[in-house]
Amino acid sequence: MNDLERALNEKRAPWTAIEFRATDFWVFRDAYPVTEGHLLFVPTKEQSDNLWACYKAAYKFGYEGIEAGRWSSFNIGQNVGEDAGQTVMYPHVHMIPRRKGDMDDPRGGVRHVIPEKGNYKVSKDRETLVD
Repeated sequence: MNDLERALNEKRAPWTAIEFRATDFWVFRDAYPVTEGHLLFVPTKEQSDNLWACYKAAYKFGYEGIEAGRWSSFNIGQNVGEDAGQTVMYPHVHMIPRRKGDMDDPRGGVRHVIPEKGNYKVSKDRETLVD
């Protein structure tokens, strides 16, 4: 039994909708997707090599989605620790497809984890553009 299977059995990892299984990671549909196609790449072992395999696969899958016209862009990210918003304490990488118009102004991308800091082109008062 690998680390992921153990975490699933112990209910530390709540995912159920498996999309794909590989030796180093499994892919699950996110139970609360930010956009259509939001996936989680989850390492089968809690080791850095497996986690890097998740990032590599998430990037490859995201880019293939662009080439196939399923989305126009994507974000990849990970929450590490409660203060970063992690709620499931087993490592996993989010691949979130993005589409034109899904957000009024997407500048800043992953910086939007702190909403008022997302668009670095706008100052604190949100009215004055910063050069």
